[in-house]
Amino acid sequence: MTDFLLDESLIAPPRTVRIDFDDGSFALRSPQALKPYARCLGEWIERWARETPDALAFAERDESGEGWRKLDYRALRHAVGAVAQGLLDLKLPVDRPLVILSDNAIDHAVLMLAAMHIGRTACSLSSAYSRMAKDPSRLHGMLKALGPSLIYASDARVYGGALVGCGVEAVTVFSRNADAHPGAMAFDQLLAASETPAVMEAFASVLPDTHAKYLLTSGSTGKPKVVINTHRMLCANQQMMAQTWRFLTQEKPVLVDWLPWSHTFGGNHDLHMVLCHGGALYIDEGRPAPGLIEKTVRNLREVKPTLLFNVPRGFDMLLPFLEADDALATEVFSRLRLAFYAAAALAPSTWQRLEAVAKRVRPSRPLWLTTSWGATETSPAITSAHWQLDGAGCIGAPLPGLELKFVPNGQKLEMRVKGVSVFPGYRDAPRETAEAFDEEGYYRIGDAGFLANAAEPAHGVIFNGRVAEDFKLSTGTWVSVGTLRVKLVSLLAPHVQDVVLTGHDRDEIGMLVFASPQAAALAPEALAERIASVLRSLRDEGAGSSQCPACALVLAEPPSLDAGEITDKGYINQRAVLTRRAADVARLHAADQDPQVVRLRN
Repeated sequence: MTDFLLDESLIAPPRTVRIDFDDGSFALRSPQALKPYARCLGEWIERWARETPDALAFAERDESGEGWRKLDYRALRHAVGAVAQGLLDLKLPVDRPLVILSDNAIDHAVLMLAAMHIGRTACSLSSAYSRMAKDPSRLHGMLKALGPSLIYASDARVYGGALVGCGVEAVTVFSRNADAHPGAMAFDQLLAASETPAVMEAFASVLPDTHAKYLLTSGSTGKPKVVINTHRMLCANQQMMAQTWRFLTQEKPVLVDWLPWSHTFGGNHDLHMVLCHGGALYIDEGRPAPGLIEKTVRNLREVKPTLLFNVPRGFDMLLPFLEADDALATEVFSRLRLAFYAAAALAPSTWQRLEAVAKRVRPSRPLWLTTSWGATETSPAITSAHWQLDGAGCIGAPLPGLELKFVPNGQKLEMRVKGVSVFPGYRDAPRETAEAFDEEGYYRIGDAGFLANAAEPAHGVIFNGRVAEDFKLSTGTWVSVGTLRVKLVSLLAPHVQDVVLTGHDRDEIGMLVFASPQAAALAPEALAERIASVLRSLRDEGAGSSQCPACALVLAEPPSLDAGEITDKGYINQRAVLTRRAADVARLHAADQDPQVVRLRN
């Protein structure tokens, strides 16, 4: 790995320029100039259909669940052209997007790419809103805000019911059981269209600033907003990554990936990296959840990916399988260039366990664990940690073509970003758009960070939580929520899935605890003592009131997807939990001694 990371033909060296301003703020940028990039996403499809038509583009499990349905780049381009023609034949309004409700699948990819090929905007919504939610009102609100011209889902029997009463007039399309939904058409009808010159005429009219996608924010800081992603943003961001991970131009990536295309991590970073470089994406039907993670394990063993992308919870769920089966770990790691985490902070304990497994099964090639940082509004990557890291926390340095500014804000440095891959604004939301940018045009991402080494900016940036999540105790002391949360989850592993910190304007920090499946093996009293032991250790090590919770409450109910407490990527929406569970927060901090509250005693 060391030789790989030191080879400048494969990885860009870590070089960063710092610019200081008179007001105490400063900015970082890469010394690399951004090179030319594609006009639109469709240029990738056209290129690989021409240059490597027989190379695998997509694969998904077939109906038997034993084999794979595969699509090479020739077949992908044919399907995209046919569906694009079918969409043109429907004469859909250009200013109304196509909305996709169901999980990642080949038909989903083809429809999304076909829409973008002819200048239409695609919007993938989390399938949880229609398939898993008990109340479809949130989905209906999103559909009304988006005003789609066409709504697609994989199966009318699974997704059709959620559309009843949505109040939106749109063409409805399903891959299966379309006849079960009144007025719906089958996806096969679009696939059956014969491409005419109109498709390439529409393709030629797509401009870099044409809207490619709409993505909804997670809502972690409030009501979800519709983020405009242009072709320029998305294509430029992949060029930034290509100039940093230079091996991508020499080795076509092979991914086994479950990350939903309704989010920027899976839908922009991972999917587009494959398409940009003519790689292969095996669509993983598994998830980091009991009963589903086994499918991911099977797929990883069978495919042996070259890159492994996941959220921290995904790695946490994979680790027991890798730790228990050296043969499995050897196969999974056999072609792996790197393991990459994003979307949430990785606990130090998870990092150490991954390194230990890799060292055991391939001692001559340590695993390169790395990360990036960005947002839906930045398509997504702003930074990349393209060097060997000692542990979690560093989010890397700015990619070519971007400028990352650090502005003093209270006790932290607020990070803001400017560059070609930053979004133009929120759809139909001028006030929110104006608030998102400062007077110099930097996007206010809402996160904080600081330099790992003030004298050497090339050592990267340490993530320091979200500015809006931090709070003050009644003593006036600030609590750094993001930093403390990761520390606590790591110390309490593997018995705790996540924690939410409380204590705004109170004398002490409290902790709402979501237990993990492994905690089921413990008696409630044993889990309480485990938590108390960790809190005592923190206190005895000298952690002050702003760094050590004084009380904790294990919640009986898991985080609710319907209530927005957890996303389908598996991370916790802190604000939603605090709002919905205000009564639990009151219990936690009540003067009366609640026997279920774990208290740090003298």
